[in-house]
Formats: sequence, structure tokens, C-alpha cells
Amino acid sequence: MPTPENVPTLPGRGLFGTMPDGTPVEWVTLVNRHGWAARIIGLGASLQALWVPDRHGVLDDIVLGHDDLQSYLDNRTFLGAIAGRYANRIAGGRFTLDGQEFQVALNDGPNCLHGGKQGVDLLPWTLAEHGPTHAVFTLHSPDGAEGFPGAVDIRAEYTLTDDSLLIVLTATTDAVTIINLTNHAYFNLGGAMSGGDILGHELTLAADHYTPVDANLIPTGDLRPVAGSVFDFSSPHTIGTRLRDGTEAQLALARGYDHNFVLRSGGGAEPSFAARLSDPVTGRVMELSTTEPGLQFYSGNFLPGSLIGKGGRLYRQSDALCLEPQKFPDSPNRPSFPSARLEPGQTYRHVSRYWFKGTA
Repeated sequence: MPTPENVPTLPGRGLFGTMPDGTPVEWVTLVNRHGWAARIIGLGASLQALWVPDRHGVLDDIVLGHDDLQSYLDNRTFLGAIAGRYANRIAGGRFTLDGQEFQVALNDGPNCLHGGKQGVDLLPWTLAEHGPTHAVFTLHSPDGAEGFPGAVDIRAEYTLTDDSLLIVLTATTDAVTIINLTNHAYFNLGGAMSGGDILGHELTLAADHYTPVDANLIPTGDLRPVAGSVFDFSSPHTIGTRLRDGTEAQLALARGYDHNFVLRSGGGAEPSFAARLSDPVTGRVMELSTTEPGLQFYSGNFLPGSLIGKGGRLYRQSDALCLEPQKFPDSPNRPSFPSARLEPGQTYRHVSRYWFKGTA
């Protein structure tokens, strides 16, 4: 398989940078037997780079990221990070557990988004173990962090197999709380340095319904059928042909796609098919399976164009997209949505596998 000069050929670990308080942030690189590689950094246990083959076997990095720690700290766009404690939005930052109301940090207008002002994406995780194709990062989140109840211990496990990237997220708590974690990787199957966007990518979603949102991007509580709408990806559709549909009010509210899709599997103990993404130009194909009941499809609407990424590249709107397996947004305030409640003695477990091919 062709190996461009920038692709790591050996696994390893090292210092990515140092937090303002002096805490070191490590990187670890995983390499499988085919030469594919993944780099994860300790800040937010973030997927910083992922090299996979195109239809000709040529490797390229397909996720957005930064080259240095300070850029992650200065530009909170969740590039590749584990988002939480509660990924996505909580209306008003308020929820009630067993009759007690909690107010968590607001950082998205009137909402709490991805854990508040200092979610787990901005914290240095500990590289607890690693091998050539496997790494585990851990984080202790104390009781009251950003207003969330309970001390929580989180574990993010990355494994680069012969044909996929497996991410397993687990958490335990010492008091009743809510947990909703996801990986927030921004994918461009044409290559993160290609200069192209994702408008020509074809997307399939295993969903017959989605959750429409209000002006604050909070779900209304409805489960709306996708059939006959620009949200119908039950068969492959090119993203760009629908993204600019000026007649769909939901797209106008979110400046594109930023919506939760209700997966047919409904969540389960083992991962089920959720999405297929392909790039006709390079032939790269990614298939996602997950244990989560929802999938947030975000078309990179708020990438500002002034954000400097790897190699000095400017990241613009729709330069990449996110497929974020998770519980539904605002689930703590919607009893009809899948529960995000976690109690002492239970273990939150989220498994997502990203399969890669080069055959499109």
C-alpha cells in the first residue's frame, strides 16, 4: 500500500503540549498491519488524525484537527473530541432528577452544549494504557463539574483493527446523574488537506424519523418522518443537492444539517448499522455501526473559514461533516426520548465502529 511521507509507519507516544497549569498532554499513534494509522491526543481524548486508503490504496488523513495544543485551547470547535458530560444541547441548561432541579453551565445562547463552558473536550485525559493498535484514556470528573451531579469516571478506548476504528466509551458515577458521550470527529473522505468540501459525498442513514428543532436548535419533541423531505437519507443521496434547499425551514434554522436522526435499531447492547458515507472522487467509504439510539448529522455549518487547521489549512463551512452517535438532544427534559440517566452501580457503555473501504 502506498505510504505518503506524512503517514506514521510505527506506533508510538509523546508529548503533544502542556496545559497552562503545567499538566502534560500526550499523543499516541496507532498503526495496524496494513499501515493505516490513527493519532489520539490527551486533550479531550481527541482523534487528531486518521489515515485510511482510497480506491487505489493511497493513504490520506480524513479528519480535521490542529497541529498544536494551543490551537485546540483557543478554538473550541470540538475537532475529534469526546464531547460531554452531555453531548449536544440541554434546553436552558436545566433538568430534574428525582425531584431535584439542576442548573448547568450555559455556553450556547440559552442552552448547555457539549457539557458547558468546560466540557470534557477541554480537559487533559490520562493515557492509561496503549499498544500498537490500542489506547485507553481516562478522566475523573468531580461532583458539580459545570453543575452536573455526581463524581464520574470516564474511559475512552480506541482500537485500530484491520478494517475499522473502534471507539468504546464507558462511565460510572457515585450519584444519580445524566451521561451522553460521543466522538465529535469531522470527516472529509476526500482528505483533510485536499481543499475540497463534503458537498459531493453521498450519505445513507438508517433512520425513518428525525427530531425537528426550534429556533434555539432544541428538539420540539416530535419524531417527524423523513420520507419526502430533504432529511430522507434512507437511500444514498448527495449531501450538497439538498443542503441548499431554500424551502426547508429546518435547514434555515440550523444553517444546514444539525439534526438528530432516530436510528431504526433504537440502540442496543451491540452495534447496529447507522450510516454509510462515500466519496465518489477518492472511492473512500465509511460505514458506521453504533449502540446509540440517535445520530446527530452536522454538515459543518459553523466552521468559520478563519479557523486554522493542520498544515495551516483554513477550515470553511462544509469542509467536513460529523456523524455523532448519542442519546437524543435534550433527553433529560423529554421523558419520551431515550433516557440518559446513570445510577451508581450501573455502567454507561457506548460502542461505535467506523469501517473503512476503498471501493466506491
